[in-house]
Amino acid sequence: MQDLRQLPVWQKAHPPGPKVDTLTGASPKREPSSLTRRMRRAATAVTADVANLAEGRGRGSDADFARLVFMAMGSACEPGSHLELAKDLDFLSQPDHRATLDLLIEVERMPASLIQKLSPNRRPAEG
Repeated sequence: MQDLRQLPVWQKAHPPGPKVDTLTGASPKREPSSLTRRMRRAATAVTADVANLAEGRGRGSDADFARLVFMAMGSACEPGSHLELAKDLDFLSQPDHRATLDLLIEVERMPASLIQKLSPNRRPAEG
């Protein structure tokens, strides 16, 4: 199995975690700490679930791999909602919001593509 860091999906999934961590470190004091924690947890989960794809590939079962791909897809969708709230509450600038959201959208597309390949009759949710 190739090095996880060489997988294109991992290369796309890793940057949002550190980016969100940097952005939330600069959050204003009036920002609810629960939002910061949720944003950081969600962004970290994206990278972790993509790492689980390597595990799923190693199991040799399409069903196991597909389950982990769907988990990665769900994790990739969650941080965007937190980013929207942070932007709407003026805790995140429009340029930071857009740049981070663009990274996450790229990550969302990759599991969606894998889902199409694994289950040609199944369509991932539009997001």
